[in-house]
Amino acid sequence: MISGILASSGIAFGKALLFKSDLIIINKKNIHDIEIESEIKKFLKSKKKSIKQLIEIKQKSKLIFNSKETEIFEGHIMLLEDEELEKEIINLIKKKNNTAAFAIELTISKQIQKIKKINNIYLQNRAIDIRDIGNRLLRNILNIKTVDLKNIKEKVILIANDLTPSETAQMNFKYIKGFITNLGGETAHTSIMARSLEIPAIVGTGNITHKVKNGDFIILDGINNKIFINPIQNIIDKLKKYKKKYLKKKKKLKKFRILPAITIDKKKIEISANVSNMQDIINAKKYGAESIGLYRTEFLFMDRMELPSEEEQFHEYKKAAIMMNNKTIIIRTMDIGGDKEIPYMNFPKEDNPFLGWRAIRISLDRKEILHAQLTAILRASSFGKLKILFPMIISVEEIQQLKYELEKIKFILNKKKIDFDKNIQIGIMIETPASAIISKYLIKEVDFFSIGTNDLTQYTLAVDRKNDLISHLYNPMNPSVLKLIKKVIDVSHKEEKWTGMCGEFAGNEKATILLLGMGLNEFSMNPSYIPKIKKIIRTTKFKHAKQLSKLVLQQNTTKKIQKLINNYFI
Repeated sequence: MISGILASSGIAFGKALLFKSDLIIINKKNIHDIEIESEIKKFLKSKKKSIKQLIEIKQKSKLIFNSKETEIFEGHIMLLEDEELEKEIINLIKKKNNTAAFAIELTISKQIQKIKKINNIYLQNRAIDIRDIGNRLLRNILNIKTVDLKNIKEKVILIANDLTPSETAQMNFKYIKGFITNLGGETAHTSIMARSLEIPAIVGTGNITHKVKNGDFIILDGINNKIFINPIQNIIDKLKKYKKKYLKKKKKLKKFRILPAITIDKKKIEISANVSNMQDIINAKKYGAESIGLYRTEFLFMDRMELPSEEEQFHEYKKAAIMMNNKTIIIRTMDIGGDKEIPYMNFPKEDNPFLGWRAIRISLDRKEILHAQLTAILRASSFGKLKILFPMIISVEEIQQLKYELEKIKFILNKKKIDFDKNIQIGIMIETPASAIISKYLIKEVDFFSIGTNDLTQYTLAVDRKNDLISHLYNPMNPSVLKLIKKVIDVSHKEEKWTGMCGEFAGNEKATILLLGMGLNEFSMNPSYIPKIKKIIRTTKFKHAKQLSKLVLQQNTTKKIQKLINNYFI
């Protein structure tokens, strides 16, 4: 049994089809001066042909994918049209007497190496896109036929070293039931496409192509992140039953998408979605989100080599506001740092980046970034119902400073007679013990709280959740974490304000009734979790949830808490 990185959930059965692209052999010998012009013409012809192919792929992908996925190919076209790229390739042909193919290979490899040196998973995933563009140029210049995945006519699970976005876009999903790769990550464009189409996919396995032969029977369990190769009949039967049960449950949950989250005894709860881009907002609406509880803006700052402009941010926030049709969107300011570095920010080397220069600390140090973002949010607020959320707050002074900066931006916009929501609400993330402990002071400064349980748990328990040696200690059901959550909720209610939660705990079905009983007002989660959380709330009495939470908060061990909750679900 093999596992990797779960890119897209679901379960698929089928024969393995190993996908290998034709080997590209490049002539590395120097050309004569007389051949320079003809090599340049070869390159320009290849470039023109590649752009034409990508335009066709983009048009075809519009019939399959949403706009976010087709934008991938727009990015590829823009890169091919980049004058600097063209200049670098032509310079190598002219000055180094390289063949056009070798000049392309050298230029593309240089860009990929530059990206790979950057400690940023999002940018590193873009190296795949650059390689895709380079290979397309090379195939066209060397007249190597591009492999056509549209011609597959039997049900298979595709096994590959890696898959490029253009290869994924051309798949015949009537027959390709899922795919597994050696390379890739959760944020790679191919993974995003798989999730968009709800095609099961596991990537980053390391060596799947060495363990599977053409025709092997594969079970891709994209629920539990397991891959079975030629399993015994007992496992096949067991997983077929599991898939049937999973699909039946998924179908039953569909009806809950459009229903409000109201308990049997009429307690109304807001169910929101965590999003990072337009595709996520489409999914949020599809799964029945009543609002966006967390718009992660840091993804606008990643996957690029420079800061996004105010104008660029404004257009993204405006699009989101219009798309949500006057439903609330809580926009979190840039939460960079920790495990999310960006190359152009020149991050200092830190022994403990999670305790270092990150989130609002960067924004307050680099006010030009904060000002551009706040201006963009305020301008977009005239197109919908936006709220501002500040991350990683640990003191009253930080909020007061942020409010001062916000008022400065409002004053400038007023002076310029630019429309914005004059009464835009602001909130803060509660994700450190410090903010939870002084929450009674913090709530007086803001309109709402949003609890980030991932960091709150990590910081409260002093446990790095990514450290395998101690990850078993990371548990938001720990009594100390639950007591802090309850304290924060109670403090906000005392001031007649509200508290939401946007950490993973909000989408945990075992935690739903407990959090409901604690008085949590808003649950924000991965869009696909929404139907099941709505179902739990709609089939629960609020008075029973309060009784359970009261009992849970009296316990002194995680084990006792989990036993109480498990018994409730029996």
